[in-house]
Formats: sequence, C-alpha cells, structure tokens
Amino acid sequence: MTAVNSVLRSFKKNWFLLCLAAAVLSGYFFWSSIVPIADSRPFRNAIVATILFVMALPLELRAVTFAICRPLPVMLAVGITFGLLPLLCWALSHTLNAELAAGLMVAAATPCSLASAAVWTRRAGGNDSVAILVTIVTNLTCFVISPFWLLVTTGQAVTVDTAGDMVAKLGLLVVVPIIGAQLLRLCSPFAAQATKRKTTLGVFAQLGMLTMVVLGSAKAGRELAGLGPHSDLSPVDFLTMFLAVALTHSAMLWVGHQLGRLLGLERADRIAVGFSGSQKTLVVGLHLAVTYYGGLVILPMVTYHIFQLLFDTIIADKLRE
Repeated sequence: MTAVNSVLRSFKKNWFLLCLAAAVLSGYFFWSSIVPIADSRPFRNAIVATILFVMALPLELRAVTFAICRPLPVMLAVGITFGLLPLLCWALSHTLNAELAAGLMVAAATPCSLASAAVWTRRAGGNDSVAILVTIVTNLTCFVISPFWLLVTTGQAVTVDTAGDMVAKLGLLVVVPIIGAQLLRLCSPFAAQATKRKTTLGVFAQLGMLTMVVLGSAKAGRELAGLGPHSDLSPVDFLTMFLAVALTHSAMLWVGHQLGRLLGLERADRIAVGFSGSQKTLVVGLHLAVTYYGGLVILPMVTYHIFQLLFDTIIADKLRE
C-alpha cells in the first residue's frame, strides 16, 4: 500500500508533465487520425478562446489595470521576445545547416504563444495578467516585426496577415473571452466562486492546453512525414539544431528573470516576463515555415515548441514549490 501511495503522490505531482509527453507522442504517431480535427480552425479557435476565458475568470480586473498602468514588465518581455531572442538566434544560426538556420529564425520571429505563456505563468505562481498582455501586444505587432526579422536574417520577404485580419483574430480569440469573463465577475457571488476555484479552473485550462498540444503535434507530424529523406544532413546537424533551440529558450527564460530582478520587478512579474518573453507560438511559426520556406525549415519551430512545453513545465513546478 505504501508503494501505491508513493506512486499516486508522484503522479499527482508530475501528472501534467506525463500527460504532456503522452500528448506530444500521440500527436506525432497518430497524426493521420487526428489531423482532420486539427485542420478545423473553428475548433482550434474555440479551444484557445475557452482556455483564455477560463484563465480570465479568477483574474481580478484591478490586476489587469495594474499591469497596464505599470507597463515595464510587458515592455521587457516584448523586448526579449522580439529583440534579444532573435539576435541570439541570428548568432547561433551561423552554426547550422542553411535550412535549419532559416527555421531557427522563423521560430525567433514568431510572437508569444496565445495561451501557454499565461497557463505556465499561473502554474508557476506568476502574474498571468502580464503574460496575457504580452500575448496581445506581440500578436498584434507580429505582422510587421516578424517579416522584418526574416527579411534581415534570411533574405526572404514574407507577410503574416494584414493588420485588420490580425486585430480581428486577436479580438475574437483573446480580448473578447477576457472581457466576457470580467463582465461575469461583475456579479459578486460568481466572482467569489471563480476566485475560490482558481486552482480547479487552472487545471481545466491545462487540459485545454494538452488538447492544443495534441492538435499541434499532429499537424507537425504530418509536415515531418512529408519531408522525405535528407541524406545530406548528419546527426550532428540535428544535435546542433537542438542545442541551439534549447540554449535560446532557456537563456531567454533566465534573462527575463534576471533583467526583471535588476529592474526591481516583483517575483510574480519576473516569472511572467520569463515565460512570455521566451515562449513562441507554433501556429504562426508553422504557417511561416510551410508557406515561405518548406522542407526542413519546420524542424526548429517544432523542436522549440516541444522543448518549451516540457522544459517550462519542470521550471514552473520548481518555481511554484
């Protein structure tokens, strides 16, 4: 019985990391069955909107207002994800095969992830209102900044979406769910229950993220299945690419915390800066890689996505403890 209790305690502590690994593997190995669902944009959008709605339910309006009135954490995270991170990737790209180098820059040029940055920030005990604002700012500006970085570093002229399309998309996926949740909080009993059940709502949001991981992994698995053999690349090339991705993400996560400390930010804000400044969205990254480059260019983006999910889960749990 003691052994069983020990296993149950271990699972309770690491359930999300185990489920995350299972979600990634199931998406890759069973992509042919999952990808029809993954290709349904309304379904994906509904999941993202639901996650953000659930995340915003226990979020007090004064916390969002406070984050807007004190923009330093948001500005720092945006500066890292669209400034320091691409510069580091540009330096590291010179050690990679040309296709993998372009893929690393695609990953570097994409905005902050739509939901996972806020989910991981809350999981670690950070200020998720900062992470949500970073998500909004980077996604609203990526149609200008992402093409700039890719043109400068790869010489490829790309377009993401028009400004109007991007604003409409972010409005429906991010702003509307948050506003809707805050309107519900105007009812005092409802607000009290939402605050009381913050942990339960957080678990629900993480289950939504696992669903998104399965869908994203299935789409990535389909792309990888269509690459075909590439005998000109050695295992050293792939290892170097993985090390570049791991170094970039972990370094920017650390830099976010340390710069926040130097600037006198509170611990909750530093956690938000670290996660939102280093995480990248798979959706935009795959779109850029497949539409404008193709081939092995998708690998760094997929690797970055998987690494940030697994690595950040471990880091978030350590920070929470």
